[in-house]
Amino acid sequence: MRKMSPKSLVLFTVFVDVLGIGVVIPVLPFYVGTFNSSPQVVTWLIVAFSFFSFLSAPLLGTLSDRFGRRPVFLVSIFSTFLGWLVFAMGQSLWVLFLGRIIDGLAAGNISTAQSALSDIAKDRNERMHNLGSIGAIFGIGFIIGPLVGGFLGSIDHRLPFQFVAGLAFVNFVLAVFRLPETRKGVFSGQFDISLADPTLPIRSAFRDRALRPTFLAWFLFGTAFAAQQSVFALYMGRLFGSGEVVVGLFMTGVGVMIALNQGFLLKNFWLKRFTEHALEPVLLALLSIAFLVMGLPWFWAFTAGIVLLSAVQPVIRVIMNGRFAHEESRRGELLGMSASVMSLSMIVGPIVAGWLFDIRPFLPFVFAAVVVAFTLALLRRNRGVLA
Repeated sequence: MRKMSPKSLVLFTVFVDVLGIGVVIPVLPFYVGTFNSSPQVVTWLIVAFSFFSFLSAPLLGTLSDRFGRRPVFLVSIFSTFLGWLVFAMGQSLWVLFLGRIIDGLAAGNISTAQSALSDIAKDRNERMHNLGSIGAIFGIGFIIGPLVGGFLGSIDHRLPFQFVAGLAFVNFVLAVFRLPETRKGVFSGQFDISLADPTLPIRSAFRDRALRPTFLAWFLFGTAFAAQQSVFALYMGRLFGSGEVVVGLFMTGVGVMIALNQGFLLKNFWLKRFTEHALEPVLLALLSIAFLVMGLPWFWAFTAGIVLLSAVQPVIRVIMNGRFAHEESRRGELLGMSASVMSLSMIVGPIVAGWLFDIRPFLPFVFAAVVVAFTLALLRRNRGVLA
């Protein structure tokens, strides 16, 4: 059998990781509900993972620059396996939180994959295409994963989490034997322990006037998306009485749209016919509208909002995150900073969404729409800086 290329191996690692996420999301609220807990517990479990991912992301990004992408991949994949295993075995809420904390402590799969795929790119366009390939993998994972998760969850609420743990273990074994190193010149220089400070990338991002608008826009975008994502299944269950299978089917539809956008349309339509600078404000405006429509109390409106969100959000994500991958000498550092900012937004978004959901279920979507509108205003004000 022909040996897989480094790009294929990295993308396969991302696929297994994302497939696990897709399996879990549709059933998470229903699993947590068996512990007689409130909807806010679901969002706080997301916060627990995001908080510890925030703590670890800058260290992992810097370690991957100094010592290579491969060792960081291996640690991160094993952490995913162990975290989901603990979560699946949980008999009480504190064990569930422990599982999410373990996973978050080394959650560097995606940012390290972005660095690895940027390492092997020959030019800026190929780098953007490689980053778009990760988005396509997300789409494929979210096509297959929710279907599997909905089906397994309808049998036993623990079964999807056991399945994900098994997938992560297989991924770890494959990575040990097949995953190559893509970073050149590893083991150079001295490691500075001060880089382990999780606030360092945040402070660096917002201290520099040139970087500040870019990272602020990235944070706001992440906060809005995290807010709606954290209550997605809760909202469908509360307003429309949807169970695991229906939520899984909806998420599969989202995955189809993401795969189409980032696997084909990104390269052959969006970036071919429009500049990144021209696309961003239009797609952000459409994203804000999508969130508002999702918050309307009708099933058809929620469906229309999901379709619009799925069409524009993946493209915006690639364009915005692509800015952090263009500086070769600091690529891992900047992508680590990007991951930290995104992790911070994944803390803020679910906290606010859980609180608003308890007041009125539609309020998290209104919040997301307002935040995206503010992001658009920020981009228009700083067009020269963010170009």
